[in-house]
Amino acid sequence: MGKRDNRVAYMNPIAMARSRGPIQSSGPTIQDYLNRPRPTWEEVKEQLEKKKKGSKALAEFEEKMNENWKKELEKHREKLLSGNESSSKKRQRKKKEKKKSGRYSSSSSSSSDSSSSSSDSEDEDKKQTKRRKKKKNRSHKSSESSTSETESDSKDSLKKKKKSKDATEKEKDIKGFSKKRKMNPEDKPLSSESLSESDYIEEVRAKKKKSSEERDKATEKNKKKKKHKKHSKKKKKKAASSSPDSP
Repeated sequence: MGKRDNRVAYMNPIAMARSRGPIQSSGPTIQDYLNRPRPTWEEVKEQLEKKKKGSKALAEFEEKMNENWKKELEKHREKLLSGNESSSKKRQRKKKEKKKSGRYSSSSSSSSDSSSSSSDSEDEDKKQTKRRKKKKNRSHKSSESSTSETESDSKDSLKKKKKSKDATEKEKDIKGFSKKRKMNPEDKPLSSESLSESDYIEEVRAKKKKSSEERDKATEKNKKKKKHKKHSKKKKKKAASSSPDSP
């Protein structure tokens, strides 16, 4: 048994295309594009000149349009100005007519209006004076009330401070006296059984005053003694310095 022949025939594509013949083209070829008709240099110059002329015509057209627009604007302004002038004239005429009519009517009704206006003005003056008096009274009352409130507040604050100081002093005296009792119960006075706490506090305060006075006296005595010693020392020095010089 032999092997199968799996070989395939090779087909040259270029040879196949040549055998088919020329292909019918549906559009222009490259050669047609290269062989197209081209304008000469003179024709190009003519086209450029035509373009320039067209631009000049456009500029002329724009200038004409601007001129026409300016003319229309001027006409519109003139109309508006004339309308404003006419309206102002009409207003002035109406004002003059009103003034004239008011003069005639006022001359006829001046007697009746003068009496009514004078009475109205007097009533208004009275009302204004009453309102001013009420405002002044209110302001005066408010100022007095504010001053009285401030004075009362200051007095209350002072009273509270005095009370707090007295209470703290009493508490300190009671505590000090109780400590003294605990430390030396033998030194209690005989009248402590019958006296109250307030009496004890007064006694303690009197004792404190006496002790402070005694301290002040002792300090003054010490100062006097020191001054006396200094003065005596100075005298001795003077005497010692003068004794050798005398012979």
